Amino acid sequence: MSPAEAVRVRRVYEAPEPDDGARVLVDRLWPRGLSKADAQLTEWCKDVAPSAELRRWYGHQEERFERFAERYRAELAQEGPRRALERLRALAAKGPLTLLTATKDASISQAAVLAEVLREGA
Repeated sequence: MSPAEAVRVRRVYEAPEPDDGARVLVDRLWPRGLSKADAQLTEWCKDVAPSAELRRWYGHQEERFERFAERYRAELAQEGPRRALERLRALAAKGPLTLLTATKDASISQAAVLAEVLREGA
């Protein structure tokens, strides 16, 4: 499996799959209506999530995604998020990594940006 294939993005509400590998929630807030047992997480990495300010500004408006991705990448360069990102890189180096989000459209979420960043660094 190539590094690009080793990092996946899925909704946390979807049933786990055998090839998910490490399952990491990358949202700052816990998903509504989901028990920790049902989530079957390897870990919850809140520190890699976008700031509350950025998340509110973005509001998952597709037309803002490109600008959101730029701002989010800048946040990932800060000390706390950078350490969390390194933790994700270490998980990805060990095998498949599935980034999970509660967002309705995962393709325009922070998880999609994170996956891209991780693939670039692979």
